[in-house]
Order: sequence, then C-alpha cells, then structure tokens
Amino acid sequence: MKLMPKINLSAIILILCFLTIKVTYAQFEDHEYYNIYATNLPENIDFAGEKVPIKKLDIRERLDKEILVNTYWQSKTMLLIKRSNKYFPIIEKILADNNIPDDFKYLAVAESGLEQVTSPSGAKGFWQFLKETGIEYNLEINSEIDERYHIEKSTQSACNYIQNAFKEFGSWTLAAASYNMGKYGLKKEIELQKVNNYYDLMLNNETYRYVFRIIAIKEIIENHEKYGFILNNNDYYDFPESSILKIDSAIYNIAEFALKIGINYKIIKQFNPWILNNKISKKEGKIYDLKIPSKKYLYSNTIDTIVHICETREDLFQIARQYNTKVEDLLLWNNLLPSSKLKKYQKIIILQ
Repeated sequence: MKLMPKINLSAIILILCFLTIKVTYAQFEDHEYYNIYATNLPENIDFAGEKVPIKKLDIRERLDKEILVNTYWQSKTMLLIKRSNKYFPIIEKILADNNIPDDFKYLAVAESGLEQVTSPSGAKGFWQFLKETGIEYNLEINSEIDERYHIEKSTQSACNYIQNAFKEFGSWTLAAASYNMGKYGLKKEIELQKVNNYYDLMLNNETYRYVFRIIAIKEIIENHEKYGFILNNNDYYDFPESSILKIDSAIYNIAEFALKIGINYKIIKQFNPWILNNKISKKEGKIYDLKIPSKKYLYSNTIDTIVHICETREDLFQIARQYNTKVEDLLLWNNLLPSSKLKKYQKIIILQ
C-alpha cells in the first residue's frame, strides 16, 4: 500500500494568504477610484441670498464636515438627487407662490430625505411636523386623515411657519434654524448671547449643524457631478402625471371605490398617502382632492386585484391562506372587523 505524502496545512494557508494580499494590493495599485479625496469648498456660497461667511475658519470647518458626510454617504445622497427631480417641481411652485426663497426646498430634504417618514418624536411627512404644530398650521390630523403626509398641504403649512419666523427674526437663515429648534428656543438664545446672526450663535449640537447640512445638500445636489455623482437623464425619478378627483361625500370602503374608478387600493394610497385607513368620513363643508394617476401610468403598471366570491362557511383565515396574504390586510381592504362573519356570495377584495 502506497502512503500519501503528509500535507502541511499551515504552509498552504500561509501561501494562500500571501497570494490574496498580493492580488488585493495589485487591485488597489491599479485602480485610482479606491482613493478617497478631500472636497474643495466653494469660495462663495449663500442660503436664500444670505452669504455664508466662508472665510471664517470655524465656518469653513463646519461646512466642510457636512459636505464630506453627505458626499461619502454615497447611496443616500444618490437617492436624494434622484428624488429631487420627482418632488422639487411640486415644492418649488408652492414656495414661489408664497414668496419663500427657493433654497427652502433643501430644508425638506434635510428634514426627511423627501420620504414620508416618522421621527422618534412623532414628527411626520416631508416637513416633519409634530401633531400639535401641524394642527396649529391648519393640517387635518385624526384617525382617518393625516395631512402631514399631503405634499402640497404640508408644504403650504411649512411656508406659513417660515413666513412667520422670517417676520420675527428678519433673516431667512434664522428662520431655517428656528424650524429645527423652535422660534421660542431660538429667541431665548439670541437674547442670552446678544447676537442675532446664526453664524455667531452657539446653539445645541443639532441646530448648530442644521443650516450647514441644508447648505451642503444644496451644494451637492446643484453641483453633483463635481462631487462624483454621475447620472443619466433616465436615472432620475419622475412623478407620474395625475388628475384631481374632488370628493365631497363619505367613502366607506376605499378599496371598493378604487375598483369602481378603474384603479385599486394600493394606487389610491400611493398617490394619496394622507389617507390612513380604508374610509373617509363626510365632514361638513370639507372637500378632499384625490390624486388619480393618468391612463398612461395605469397602462404601464398592471393592476392585479382579485375579487373572491365567498362560499358557505368560509372565513378570512382560509381566504388569507389561499391567497398567501394577511388577515389584517383583508380586514383593511374590505373595511371589516375581526369579528365579522362572511356570507355566501360575499365579495372579498384581495390586492396582489
């Protein structure tokens, strides 16, 4: 019987490690894009027409920090650039109609990343209104409707806040800072420190960075190729064409209503995120603008809605298993209670 030579595993592992390091080093040596570069700050920059004192060393460092953070958080910043093409036209028009400087659209980016997000403190929507502030600025907020998620109405409310803040502080930069820490808190700091320029104030860490973050986002989005973000025309997101359907009466089942007008529940919610549940109750004198996508959008996005006809003794658990969905979703789509009993021939809507 011929014996196999003894294998030295340690030597093999050492050789493999050496080869891996050599290949990796060669890759870094041959590819320039593995290098990380400092960013060059603009020599002149402003917010809402108010100059940033960029020549002051502490101001340069604070702005440099925010530009670096947002430049090298590549995936997030790329998404911001893509989304800006989708939502800026809506926001820009409302800002212009209210004589608010166009740069305040970047405040919405800093607040939410142009997403319908909820903060740990309960602030919601593009402009991150807390419930009390939203109600104060004429947004409807209840169990059925939350207009903090309504792009047009929440932008109008933000304009009203910014206008009030500008009247109080006489500066767009301070108005922006107050959006973060509140008008009362900012006024208190101005009185304490006896200066009325944002760049001269020592504020809490978040507000100390806040305006610089807005300015950095503005600089990067407006000059994104300079910072290494390369996009083709078809890389940007677009807001689909839509029309407005006036609603002046209650809708007791939005899923059924959607099917009657040729769309489905998902599309209603996508275009109208301010609708929280599956119904809109009638309120005296209240008219809701329901955004409905164009036929072009509908033709390019096939609606897959199933209407299940109940048989004798069927229940929601059986139907949920059959269509691989959740009972909670069936309850929502069909405006049912957990205790609801199904009848023979009852129609159950399922969204796929």
